[in-house]
Amino acid sequence: MKRTVGRFLGSCVVILVVTATSVLVVAGPAGASTTYDPKADVNSMYGTTAYTGVTDWWDAGFTGVGVDVAVIDTGVVPVDGLAAPGKIVYGPVLSLDSQTPELRNLDANGHGTFMAGIIAGNDGGDFLGVAPDARIVSVKVGAADGSVDVSQVIAAIDWVVQHRQDNGLNIRVLNLSYGTDSTQPYAVDPLAFAVEQAWKAGIFVVAATGNEGYVFKTGTLTNPAFDPKIFAVGASDSMGTARTGDDSVAPFSSTGSNARYVDVVAPGSHIVSLRVPGSAIDQAYGSTGYVSETLFRGSGTSEAAAFTSGEAALAIQQRPAITPDKLKKLLLTNARSLNGYSSIQQGQGVVDMSAMLGARTCNAPKQWSTIDWSTGTGSLELSRGTEHLIDGVVPLVGEMDIFGHGFDAPLMAAAEAAQASWSGGVWNGNTWSGNTWSGTTWSGSTWSGNTWSGNTWSGSTWSGSTWSGSTWSGSTWSGSTWSGNTWSGSTWSGNTWSSNRWSGNAWLGATWR
Repeated sequence: MKRTVGRFLGSCVVILVVTATSVLVVAGPAGASTTYDPKADVNSMYGTTAYTGVTDWWDAGFTGVGVDVAVIDTGVVPVDGLAAPGKIVYGPVLSLDSQTPELRNLDANGHGTFMAGIIAGNDGGDFLGVAPDARIVSVKVGAADGSVDVSQVIAAIDWVVQHRQDNGLNIRVLNLSYGTDSTQPYAVDPLAFAVEQAWKAGIFVVAATGNEGYVFKTGTLTNPAFDPKIFAVGASDSMGTARTGDDSVAPFSSTGSNARYVDVVAPGSHIVSLRVPGSAIDQAYGSTGYVSETLFRGSGTSEAAAFTSGEAALAIQQRPAITPDKLKKLLLTNARSLNGYSSIQQGQGVVDMSAMLGARTCNAPKQWSTIDWSTGTGSLELSRGTEHLIDGVVPLVGEMDIFGHGFDAPLMAAAEAAQASWSGGVWNGNTWSGNTWSGTTWSGSTWSGNTWSGNTWSGSTWSGSTWSGSTWSGSTWSGSTWSGNTWSGSTWSGNTWSSNRWSGNAWLGATWR
């Protein structure tokens, strides 16, 4: 989505290698309603889990049981496929939607629910995500229109790290179908530092590479996928067949450079997952993305990252003691390269889940230890890249969070390293959330102790009605305006948003079709 702030085979040998032209035609609502048959669609979850070897893991008894996957996104709606009791655990709502009570734990955008479905959906029938018995921990940062600032994402990552074992949780995977176009080196970037702290805490971080396509030499990996310490996933295309020999790197998939390859590519073209009826994406792109009353179709590295997060959950259930480094090595050494693509484009290629099922767990190569960790002492503003949240006409710029509170990167990095950036519901000197659990929800008054009015960006004051106007009533979504910022992961049509909806911004690459 786009609105901001809004990248090795055989036994244990690492080979640094990391996707059609047959166009898949997808019918719109008139032709894809109640007659849809997932068994006849290679890009349904039914088809995709089969040709990638995921179903071999299910047959062996590995379905993600006991593994929690944190999804930092636009929220998750308990639609059919995510509606089982306890399937979703709701963390804090750090989204601008928190000011609209009806939207706090829901997903009026549609992106987060779509990703959760790929990772762990389970409707008891033909729709099964990659790890259908894993649990989703939703930390909502994106608003109904997709708007989000990098400070919200960092706060969410920090929360996941500090609360990964709270209340019976076992958060072992973090999915970030998100990225910015920052050019600041990862070695100082605050967002990169935050994901590295999750990695150090035993959480396998999967980040989408972005949808900017191939650029020679420099690459287009987004932040934090450009951090070589974590796992960066680009998108492959099945070419509409269950054969793997003709798979390709999707043309929209952002690529690496000689300094940082993509790690792997995963299915990310024309993927079918769970629909949020009436959501922003549903309303805008139903003519191309609609599959059925419960399903939608989309393309992007967001989908590819979500697919890989599900694969990681399966591996962790099988090997509970595996570390992020060892899991990264396991995935890379059990990938097959795609013909005709460089390592910069595909990394090691597509993970062969059938081969990985019986593979040995190996230590990470020693040279990985020589790769620098981020210091986190860089610029929050540079971490945002080129796009910014806008309150009316004033963008959020500079070294400050969404409350207009100064962001001291070195001090924040020290607090994050000590897993102490959150104190109750307080982060960076402001109350962002409640501080207690109530069942499977992190409760308390969201944004308690602070209102938008009185907090400023460069002299522009938030008013009580700013970011209101979105309503959720059953299956409908309405209101809000589009301005600024970027989710880099998935896109919903071949066209950019019109200028009356976006302030000069477009979804990053790919399409929902």
